[in-house]
Amino acid sequence: MAIKNILIVDDSATDTHLLSEMLKKNGFTVATASSGEEGIAKTKKEKPDLVLMDIVMPGMSGFEATRALSKDPETASIPVIVCSTKGQETDKAWGMRQGAKDYIVKPIGEKILMEKIKTL
Repeated sequence: MAIKNILIVDDSATDTHLLSEMLKKNGFTVATASSGEEGIAKTKKEKPDLVLMDIVMPGMSGFEATRALSKDPETASIPVIVCSTKGQETDKAWGMRQGAKDYIVKPIGEKILMEKIKTL
């Protein structure tokens, strides 16, 4: 599947901006959400090709949102890549168990992000 539309779910305006600029520069269309709840709603409504999910957010965490998306038949086919400052192996393992396809630790380099997207 060719990935064109990407939803960034992150409560940090700085991280959202950096990711958006990186993705737009590489030809992707970007939408954003600032909470897990908003991310789920936008994923259901807009059906992006990929979701980049932060973990630490107010309200619903990225782990909870990833689990909700991966368990819902309506959104289960949309891949999620976790993008978080939480870089412990246990965090990565837990993220993958929630249904994430990959896990990137912030700060995110453009080259690594593009390689991860290409391998989906």
